[in-house]
Amino acid sequence: MQNKYIQIYNEIVDEIRQGIYEAQSKLPSEHDFMVKYDTSRETIRKALNLLSQNGYIQKVQGKGSIVLDARKFDFPISGLVSFKELAGQLGDSHHTHVEKLEMISPNKDIREILKLSKDGQVWEVYRVREIDKERIILDKDYFNKNYIDNLTKEICSNSIYEYIEKELGLSISFAKKEITVVEPTEEDKQLLDLEGYHNIVVVKNYVYFDDASIFQYTESRHRPDKFRFVDFARRTHK
Repeated sequence: MQNKYIQIYNEIVDEIRQGIYEAQSKLPSEHDFMVKYDTSRETIRKALNLLSQNGYIQKVQGKGSIVLDARKFDFPISGLVSFKELAGQLGDSHHTHVEKLEMISPNKDIREILKLSKDGQVWEVYRVREIDKERIILDKDYFNKNYIDNLTKEICSNSIYEYIEKELGLSISFAKKEITVVEPTEEDKQLLDLEGYHNIVVVKNYVYFDDASIFQYTESRHRPDKFRFVDFARRTHK
């Protein structure tokens, strides 16, 4: 059974995410929470401390606890995960729209990235990620046909990584990532809900198998208000 302060913490987190406690508003006082949850001040303080540690509130001397903007989704920079694997923490509802699925002869830039010959072919896949009824990510993927011979709309709307690993038996190993902030293109504006937003965050992924062969290049284009790009760093001592 969870400690009571953990239960209180989880309930307040849910209320913050649902917008019951809005960003920049002040949380109820410790005394109000003590009455609401019929518990001690120490238990409430433990719950509030955990909220502060995890970035949901900021304690301000003389003002109490101020709610921070928590309706952003943590997007791991160093991790290599699929949208499906992240989906559980990406909001109450999520859906993938497959906007394009074609076998193409790529341009010179894509050929060089994926180390293809002039007659090499790739799967070009455009997928829009809808979270809580807002279209906020555009993934533009290019997969080397030499490794992934077949793709279907069903596979693309579910998980291409799951298909590669479980059906094809290939081992995805590592990726190099680049992050930039750019002005949205007309294509971005057409496919995403960008009204009022003048920038978009682009994460370029170069993804490799265990044998260091590159099989995928992706431009993942994110609406900037919905994501925190997070990493964990440890200082090494020589």
